[in-house]
Amino acid sequence: MKLEVICSTAVRHFDRFCADENGGTAIEYALVASGVGAAIAATIWQLGSGVASFYQTLAGLLPG
Repeated sequence: MKLEVICSTAVRHFDRFCADENGGTAIEYALVASGVGAAIAATIWQLGSGVASFYQTLAGLLPG
């Protein structure tokens, strides 16, 4: 009898867990943010040497 109660309680909690959609939006935002971060990283990777030489030229123009 006690095992049946434990199993039914576990099944009820599992069903409630599966039906719960809280946090789904946070996961979606995390996926979007990681996509944006990957795009920024790829852009910086492509422009890296050009940007580095630009800053070196700029640093050479500054009095120091």
